[in-house]
Amino acid sequence: MLFGIRGLTFLSSARMLAALLFILLCIKPGHGQTCTEGFAYDRRSRQCIDLDECRTLPDACRGDMQCVNQNGGYLCIPRSLYNQPYRQDTPALPALPALPAPVYPDPSQGFPDTFAPAVPRSGEPSYPRVRSTAPCILGYTLAEDGTCNDIDECETNSHHCNPTQVCINTGGGYTCSCNEGYWLIGGQCQDIDECRYGYCQQLCANVPGSYSCSCNSGFILNPDSRTCQDVDECDDEPCTHGCFNTYGSFMCNCDEGFELAADGTSCYDLDECSFSEFLCQHRCVNAPGSFSCICPPGYYVYEDGRSCEDVNECDTGNNTCTTAQVCFNFQGGYTCLNPLQCLPPYVEVTDNQCMCSAENPACRDKPFTILYRHMDLSSGRSVPADIFQMQATTRYPGAFYIFQIKSGNDGREFYMRQTSNVSATLVLSRPIKGPKELVLDLEMVTVNNVINFRGSSIIRLTVFVSEHPF
Repeated sequence: MLFGIRGLTFLSSARMLAALLFILLCIKPGHGQTCTEGFAYDRRSRQCIDLDECRTLPDACRGDMQCVNQNGGYLCIPRSLYNQPYRQDTPALPALPALPAPVYPDPSQGFPDTFAPAVPRSGEPSYPRVRSTAPCILGYTLAEDGTCNDIDECETNSHHCNPTQVCINTGGGYTCSCNEGYWLIGGQCQDIDECRYGYCQQLCANVPGSYSCSCNSGFILNPDSRTCQDVDECDDEPCTHGCFNTYGSFMCNCDEGFELAADGTSCYDLDECSFSEFLCQHRCVNAPGSFSCICPPGYYVYEDGRSCEDVNECDTGNNTCTTAQVCFNFQGGYTCLNPLQCLPPYVEVTDNQCMCSAENPACRDKPFTILYRHMDLSSGRSVPADIFQMQATTRYPGAFYIFQIKSGNDGREFYMRQTSNVSATLVLSRPIKGPKELVLDLEMVTVNNVINFRGSSIIRLTVFVSEHPF
């Protein structure tokens, strides 16, 4: 990263004096004009102009850093990056070979009956030869009636226009141009994106050599093919009862005792589900004179008839876990946990804990234990929220403990808050939308300066975030 260095480090005394001198120079008693830092007042133009700190400040950038002046400041960047040559990504077009300049007779002296023999050339010319009996200049040919007719280089394909260009014949020659809707860039005709220049009032679609305007729903294109006009949808009577036209749309209203349907045009008798979106926790289904609530898979309707309660598939046995696996239930679902497998040099000490012995040289600089835990979390849970407690189980005289998230917090949804010298709490700081599975390594570092000891233990916490917020 490149950082502008201004006010972030302590200036040496020389730099402080230079900076003070710049400020004093910026104050013009005769005019009462002051400029902000990085600018100086110019009496001739009567305005503040940029100071080139790279020339005026001693040692503006130190070490292997190059000073680059900016408007009102400067940057320090590595010289190796500053001096890196620019590499052309697009290969240059091959240059056309130069043609020898033709020699024409002087018209003021008249045209002779024949031309002098031409000097032999090393190659054929790039333009049509003029016969010795033709009193026509380059680009013309003698007609049967004795007149000079223009040669159409575009029709005879004797031009040198680029394949992307258009040949336009002219008197005695031709020009290379581009079709309408294109412009010449680097010898190539490239399409002009007219949509970038706001030719259309609403929607614009660029096409090769042109563009097309269209309108949003509720508008029609005017005859100028650029502006849009509101459509009065009420003329077509789209509503069952009343209609009110709006700019770009319309609104329907119903007579008393009726409710507007979801399509926005029909009216139907009032039903309970339309009273409030909070009537059911998940979804409300209207029934004649009543309603019912339904829940997503993995939940059942609670006794109040409105709330959704999680189905514990592990307790009901409605799961696909094998006898070797452990069923773990979470909100709206479950998962099958495989037996613990400790990777060397760790060895299994319990069904959820691996240990690396301090006597094993391979365990040096590794956590002493890794404890595996699992928990569930509702999608979109309000924050901040304390979700997990971590505490030292063994205390040593003179030791203190550091709690931190070692890995798995890429989205920075969590942080550790130390609640005492031997405990800390995992805090959810950002809502998480499920379904999602997160694995956090929570580290407890034990430091004892008396015996010069430092070790760590890991809790590998797997968090299952549900699909729904309940």
